[in-house]
Amino acid sequence: MTNPLAGRTAVITGSNSGIGRATARSLAEQGVRVILAVRDLDKGRAAAAQMHGPTEVRRLDLADLSSVRDFAKAFTDPVDLLINNAGVMMQPLGRTADGFELHFGINHLGHFALSNLLLPHIRGRVVTVAAGGHRAGTLDLDDPNWEHRPYKPFAGYAQSKLANMLFTAELQRRLTAAGSDVIATVANPGLADTNLISHASSTRVRIMNALLRPLSQDEDGGAHTTLYAATADIPGNSYISPSGFLEARGLPEIAGRSKAAQDPELARRLWTLSEESTRTAFPLTMPEHPRGQR
Repeated sequence: MTNPLAGRTAVITGSNSGIGRATARSLAEQGVRVILAVRDLDKGRAAAAQMHGPTEVRRLDLADLSSVRDFAKAFTDPVDLLINNAGVMMQPLGRTADGFELHFGINHLGHFALSNLLLPHIRGRVVTVAAGGHRAGTLDLDDPNWEHRPYKPFAGYAQSKLANMLFTAELQRRLTAAGSDVIATVANPGLADTNLISHASSTRVRIMNALLRPLSQDEDGGAHTTLYAATADIPGNSYISPSGFLEARGLPEIAGRSKAAQDPELARRLWTLSEESTRTAFPLTMPEHPRGQR
């Protein structure tokens, strides 16, 4: 039987390690042309060398909007899947090249800009990796970059994951309004034993990580929800999460989300702020692509 994914193109951010690497490896094995969008080209090439299938490695630094723009400018061919996977977790207070707080700047604004800049080429899906931690998130649109509030690493991380959820909801609203066949989905990988918080400086975070490790999956397990969100027959704005205890692991399923993540007005306000911050916007018109490409 013909593989429906063979010959398609996927762009996956942060695909040199962890869940992104597992996602890229799985899609490449199914004949998808995978573009590993990574900050470190050497690490990206090392990861690609272990994959069986068509791969390319291109540099993308989500902490620098000029890098995001350069990356997007290189595209002329259609993209079937954009998987916004890269991220940081519970980092000490820091700033991106453009002055944004690291979690908000990398996890949300970098991917926001990338998605809008690539949308003219996308004919399938935009999948964004969020987390169950969005449930603890609050979004302060008056101080999203923690310039006035006392900074807390987990709060910064949770805010960025809530932003991922709201971004997906508003992106889907705009795609539907534009009559586009492209859909946006969001995935929670659950607990995965990866290097995501390996650079966290907080002793409390390291202790929490050690306590939760018995519930964790490996990177392949963590990629299950992303792959489901990217390929399953599901509606736009679906939130895919593990079905097991505390959404830590288990089979992918469509799950509920926090009340804040369902707030359409908050999503619109975040979109406006993100447009102003990144100087990118949803395309005025979406290109027509052959049906059946989702």
